[in-house]
Formats: sequence, structure tokens, C-alpha cells
Amino acid sequence: MNKDNIAVGLDIGTTKIVAMIGKKNEYGKLEILGVGKSKSLGVHRGVVNNITQTIQSIQQAVAEAENNSGYKINDVVVGIAGQHIRSIQHSDYISRPNAEEVIGDDDIDRLIGQVHKLAMLPGEEIIHVLPQEFKIDGQAEIKEPIGMYGGRLESSFHVVVGQAASIRNLGRCIKSAGLELSGLTLEPLASADAVLSQEEKEAGVALIDIGGGTTDLAIFKDGIIRHTAVIPFGGNVITEDIKEGCSIIEKQAELLKTRFGSAWPGENKDNEIVSIPGLRGREPKEISLKNLSKIIHARVVEIVEQVYAEIKLYGHEDPKNKLIAGIVLTGGGAELKHIKQLVEYITGMDTRIGYPNEHLAGDSEEELSSPLYATAVGLVMNSIRNNTRSATPLVEMKMEEPVMARSQVVDEEPIIEQEKIDSKATSSIKHETTDDKIKRSFFDKYIDKIKEFLDNAE
Repeated sequence: MNKDNIAVGLDIGTTKIVAMIGKKNEYGKLEILGVGKSKSLGVHRGVVNNITQTIQSIQQAVAEAENNSGYKINDVVVGIAGQHIRSIQHSDYISRPNAEEVIGDDDIDRLIGQVHKLAMLPGEEIIHVLPQEFKIDGQAEIKEPIGMYGGRLESSFHVVVGQAASIRNLGRCIKSAGLELSGLTLEPLASADAVLSQEEKEAGVALIDIGGGTTDLAIFKDGIIRHTAVIPFGGNVITEDIKEGCSIIEKQAELLKTRFGSAWPGENKDNEIVSIPGLRGREPKEISLKNLSKIIHARVVEIVEQVYAEIKLYGHEDPKNKLIAGIVLTGGGAELKHIKQLVEYITGMDTRIGYPNEHLAGDSEEELSSPLYATAVGLVMNSIRNNTRSATPLVEMKMEEPVMARSQVVDEEPIIEQEKIDSKATSSIKHETTDDKIKRSFFDKYIDKIKEFLDNAE
């Protein structure tokens, strides 16, 4: 029986929902076993606003991924974004009863647990508590405190906060689609995993993920997440502007944007014209590509300026905080022609387009290395790190006794899997960072909290 660690990521975006099944091959690269994509109905600017339509879109994407891969999806790691997400910087400390004992996982858990008790605005919940640098008895800039001695342990934290109702609505959609929620990850962090190198994170880099409904920002410096933000504009507002500016329907506006659109108006000559078929026997409509580029340019400038304001807010202009690796653009909006040049012009920072192909196996389909799939690839990588077995081969399921309920089959598996995880854990304990342990322990508690809420709401 194949006991591979099969991981599943579910990217619930404003324009599309992607379910991706993958595993690590022998070279440590990500082998994609199946992908399902559906039009996202019921999600607006990263937030669920129609539960029924969202469930149907999730089921459609999951069914397609299952058919393509031959695996049955059991649980998923989901990306979370939306205009309700905000981040704050916070510092906290604990006093240890015995300074002669080395600092262990329990101390880190206690410190993070304290941050989780922070008073939030009504209706808000803490999604991520990400430690940045630790300080022990006044000694600063410690990245790995475990194993050290000290009485006072303190740390600065990057705390990501979101609306509790939005998170629970997302959880409800996943449960109603017949899936379990195994993890929640902020989408810009998932995209960062897929397209950024460790060198870039060390040097200082801003990742800009231009999606359909939102533009997500994640800033890294010295290998640590420093700032995150979600701007409530994305590719859809550009399409909306084209629709209104050219008096055409949305489908035609989207096609114009992707096929002929450019973020740089000087590129097109005055005599370049595209003819659009008229509706129901009406005369075709002629649209100047120069005008089209002007409409796109105006909106892209607005989005980039808002993102750049967030980069300045982080303190990029301070020499100490300078982002040497510049900007990496990803997401569907990064495919817009000449957007790289426009971003460089507005910000004065080096820019490149981020493709997730660095982590993908060599024989992966070319389509998967598009910036469009960066978040989904990052979510699968996240699921692999959690040692999940999120999908079961369909053949294996057919071999089970017909009388056994699916829940019983699933419940039996982790006993064997746990041994595998334990043996791995003991052999690679030195390689596991504090950050990974923290993420896992607190995500487990957070996911349990959401599951408990959903069960009680039945």
C-alpha cells in the first residue's frame, strides 16, 4: 500500500478556486498529481458572500482534481485573504521560574499563548502569531532560543488578525463541501513559500500578489516576516474599468485585458484598433488599444501606489530596513504586459515576476509554473510540512470492505502514519526550527477551535 505523504492545497480566490494535490519526489521537488479549477462564485474581494455558490465551486474544483489524480481528497490546507485582514507588531515577555533550566518548547508556547490573549476589536480573531526575534535577559537578535539559559524570555511578534465571522464562513463552506480543514495560511505567506528564495528573504524583499479581488503584500527582511497587508483591489477592478470605459460586457473586457492589455500606454500606436462583436446583431464596436492601455494604466498605478505606501510604512526608506532584493510580483495580475516596468518606474525598486517553477518537479505541466498558481503551490508545500496525508488513492478505497464507513477507514490510517511521523520527528529533531514547531502547535489549536465552533453550530 502506498504510504506517500499526499498533500492538498485549496486556494479560494475571488475569480477562481484551485484544488491542488501533490507530493514530494525523491529529489525534494513538488510533484503535482492533479489540479482542479473552477470559476469562483460567491466570493467577493477574498470574502465569502454566498455560502451555497462557494460550496458548489469548491466541490467542482475538488472533483476535477480527484478525477485528474486518481486520489480522493480528505482534508485541505486553505489560504485566507480578504480586505478584513490586518497585521500588528507586538512585543511580549515571560519570566521563567528557573533560569538554570534550558529554554524549551513549553516556554515558547507560553509566550505565544500570552500573545493570543491580546484584546482585539469586536468580532476579530488572531490568525497567525509569527515570532520575529527573541531576546534573553537583554541579549538581543536571537533567532533560535531553544536550548539556551535565561530568566526573562521576550520576543517581537508579527500578529495577523482577521474577522472571526469571515473565517468561520470559510470553514463552514469547506465542511459542507465534505472536506476537513487541516490548516489555515495567510495567502501572501503561501505565495512567498512558492516564489521567494531564502537569499531574497534574507536580503529584504516585498512580495506583491495581485489576485482578482485583492492585492496581498508580504515583506521579509533577515529571513523573517516583517509586514503583511491586504489591499482591497485586484485584477477585477481593472476589468470593471474597461467594461465601463469601453461600454462592453465583462467577458469581452476580461478578454481585452488579457489578450491586448498593457500597463504602459506609450506602447500602443494611435491607429491600433480592436473590433469587438456587437450584441444581438448590433454593429461591431471598435476600441483603440491606446485608450485601453490608458484605462489599465490608471488603475494599476493606483494599486501599485497603495502597495508602495505600505512598503514605506514598513520603513523601507530607512537604510537599516532597505529591501535589497526589491519586489517580486506574482498572482494572475503579474501576467499583465509591462507591469514589471511600471512597478519599477513607480517604486524605483528592482522587480521580477515570481514563478513557482523552482519548487516544481522537472516534468510538471508548463501551465502550473504560471504566477496564477503560486498560492496553490505554496499551500501544498505548507500541507507537506504538516506531514498530512490529505488524499487516499481511489483504488485503495475500493479495496476496503464495503460495509466500513468512510470515517472509520480514515480514522484507521493515522495509527500507522503516526509511527512514521514519530520516527521522522526523532531522526530530524535538530532540523526543525522553532518557527515550524510554533506554527504547527498553534495552528492545531486554532483549527480545533474552528472545528468545535462548526460542530456546535450544526
